[in-house]
Amino acid sequence: MLYIVGFVVLGATLLLWSLIRIPSDMPKNIPSVPIYVSLLGLWSDMGQDEIYERWLRRPLEKYGAVKIFFAGRWNVLVTRPEFLTHMFRNEDVYAKAGSQKKIPWSVIATLVGDNIINSHGDDWKLYTSVMKPGIQKQDFKIEPIIKKTQTFVSMLLSQQKKIGPDAGVVVNGLIQRWAIAIMGESFLDIDFGCLEKANQRIEALQTIIKRTLFHPLYFNFPLLDKFPWLFRSRKRAFAIMHEFEDLLVELVRNRPGKKKLDIAGEGAQSGALVIHIMERALHNGVLNETQFRANLKIVFLTAHENAQQLLNSTFWQLGANQAVQSRLREEVLARKVAYPTAGMLNEMPYLTAVIYEMLRLYPPVSQLINRVTVAPAILAEQIKIPTRTWVGWNAYGVQINQDVWGDDARDFIPERWGTVMTEIQAKYRREQVKGNYIPFNAHTRRCLGSGFALLQMKVVLFELVRRTKWTIDPTYKLKLTSGGILAPLGCRVIFEELESQVS
Repeated sequence: MLYIVGFVVLGATLLLWSLIRIPSDMPKNIPSVPIYVSLLGLWSDMGQDEIYERWLRRPLEKYGAVKIFFAGRWNVLVTRPEFLTHMFRNEDVYAKAGSQKKIPWSVIATLVGDNIINSHGDDWKLYTSVMKPGIQKQDFKIEPIIKKTQTFVSMLLSQQKKIGPDAGVVVNGLIQRWAIAIMGESFLDIDFGCLEKANQRIEALQTIIKRTLFHPLYFNFPLLDKFPWLFRSRKRAFAIMHEFEDLLVELVRNRPGKKKLDIAGEGAQSGALVIHIMERALHNGVLNETQFRANLKIVFLTAHENAQQLLNSTFWQLGANQAVQSRLREEVLARKVAYPTAGMLNEMPYLTAVIYEMLRLYPPVSQLINRVTVAPAILAEQIKIPTRTWVGWNAYGVQINQDVWGDDARDFIPERWGTVMTEIQAKYRREQVKGNYIPFNAHTRRCLGSGFALLQMKVVLFELVRRTKWTIDPTYKLKLTSGGILAPLGCRVIFEELESQVS
């Protein structure tokens, strides 16, 4: 019996060693982040900012890249702008590949599938040809965004009245409902009803999914997902992912007011939302059912998650920085309107600069490792990377680097972007091209929905500062998330309703 136990222990030890040892062909001229840093979530609740400062900032700023353990393997993580631009511009070598390629058996792969964000080559070209016209359409209707946002702000004020003027509203739950509501109407031609009515299952599942995906044990050792019969929580996790997919497909396919023209038309007609174009592609055999479902899910997930987390961060930053909030309010109230047009919002320099600066200090997707070398590579002629090595980037790292952004890189200063729109937009484009600013990725794989996300944030900030003044609950202590998503956790905000400035 002791022999059997000994063999089991030896086998488990060898398996663990095979997982955590650094492969001999990994780059030699960059340091390795201690493996325990990746496992901190098992016993620590440190936020991303603390982890980055203690273990990642110095080696990344000195070498530009490090070896880091993530998702059951050692990867190369990059922050130096010249390395980033080299990687982004050479997608034929650093191929996009997400969990569906890296860990296809996992819970997260079950959730996202093969989609427009993580696909490569012909698949990416196919998905882009279908979805890009709907995601980047120039005639998004701003009225539904304004209407949902006005309801959202009214609900925040209503909650404040219920709990009294001295307690803070925990904002994340309502933010998630607002973000899903706008995503549904703007991309999927459906009102999920989750803003006006709490506990809608499709919205409640998002909270469960986020908690499930970022469990530190399974996040770093996805091999365990191969044994759902052994880990009951993983069996439940797979069930949640399937429930979400089936419910989303059912709701979209049976949405009220769905017209036959949505699937019978041809081409990307003016006014067509991305779901209309995807349904036509499915109907005409351009997409199969699996591809349709995976891309439907990724639209749902990314088109609400990024806005949700950025608004969480905005409540924190502007609640703690009353000078910026006041200056922004002055610009908004000077317009003397309650229903701005997209053109008006896009010509407001300080509003634009505030959002760009928020994206710099609080990129919603702060770190992503979803590229793999398809041939031996030399990163910017400095770091040799073998075939089948996973490579990723840390946006937070490059965007707070003082060598890139100056001595005040960690300070929230919207004025750094300029004072007039031409100057602001020129700097915005220039910093992206240089690899200094990557909240939306970059180059050919730059986020297709970035324009919509910026418009959505302009609408909500316009409405918030027009109708409210907010401060951070003094009992709240900032705690940032610890996964790849960056935002404050449990932020509590105290709102004060302002008198209308519009007659």
